[in-house]
Amino acid sequence: MSFWIINLLTALISFGIAAVSGKWLVPFLHKIKFGQPIKTEDGPQWHAKKQGTPTMGGFMFIISTVIACMGGYWTYRINSGLDVTAAATHHAFYRLLGVLIFSLLFGLIGFIDDYTKVARKNNDGLSAVQKIILQTIFSLGFLLLLYKFGDGSTSINFGFWETPQLGIFYYILMIPVIIYLTNAVNLTDGVDGLCGSVTFAAMLIFTVCCAILKQTELSCFTMALAGGCLGFLLWNLNPAKCFMGDTGSMFLGAAVTGVGLILHNHLLMLLVSLVYIIEALSVVIQVSYFKYTKKKTGEGKRIFKMTPIHHHFEMSNWSEYKIVISFSLAGIIFGVLGIVTLLAF
Repeated sequence: MSFWIINLLTALISFGIAAVSGKWLVPFLHKIKFGQPIKTEDGPQWHAKKQGTPTMGGFMFIISTVIACMGGYWTYRINSGLDVTAAATHHAFYRLLGVLIFSLLFGLIGFIDDYTKVARKNNDGLSAVQKIILQTIFSLGFLLLLYKFGDGSTSINFGFWETPQLGIFYYILMIPVIIYLTNAVNLTDGVDGLCGSVTFAAMLIFTVCCAILKQTELSCFTMALAGGCLGFLLWNLNPAKCFMGDTGSMFLGAAVTGVGLILHNHLLMLLVSLVYIIEALSVVIQVSYFKYTKKKTGEGKRIFKMTPIHHHFEMSNWSEYKIVISFSLAGIIFGVLGIVTLLAF
């Protein structure tokens, strides 16, 4: 079987597992009353009607990704007749396993956060400090794994220009990058179907990039996650029957960041992640401008109607479907631009 057939089968299997698992997961979450607490100050007033919608639905694509990814990898390995004694084969497998475990660990942070919110019956989960400490530890572990299994480069690759080797400063710089991007993906999960759709597009783009860079094994992960996201969207598109929760969004954030770092093309990672980056940046701009104007004039002013920026469009009478389609198309455009830069440089 060819590379693309194996990837397509991997995505289809993941899609099927995620879609079917919702048949029992959603009723189960209803039964144990794992509903999402809604704070109206975090979104438009009409989001209050979503109170109690089951959360932690991210388990659908997490489970499907693990199963389909491993199945796809071993199918590819057997079909291609890889030399199992070769160091390159081992390194590729451990990088694949590394991004899977890295994503699962961030998903665990999200699960603890979700469970805490449900148990307390409010929107207060782990503190920011607790999250950052855990994210820093797991990020450092992932970077060390990449160093051990084939990526000893400490340069930042912008495609058209690559920095000198930065040594330990590379890892010091990449840890906040990982934390920012994973939390940016988390912030994108504020409209039914948005985070899943944008990540579906990102994983398709990354699959093409894996083919170009001959990171074939890694594409088993990207296609498994793409299929899982698509299966989850059957339950998450407006009106959502289930939310992914921080369990799902933190898993997706680590997956996007992890794949970008394995490919070691930071310009590509930036472009593929640009929708998420803009989402998080809108919050930073809003808060900073509000504090600045309040200090200067005594009255805080806002640039956007509400942040993250998808809420601004929501407050501007955009439907949730329009936001999902528009942001996903933007992600595809940015991603295609990333592919172009990859081919050009």
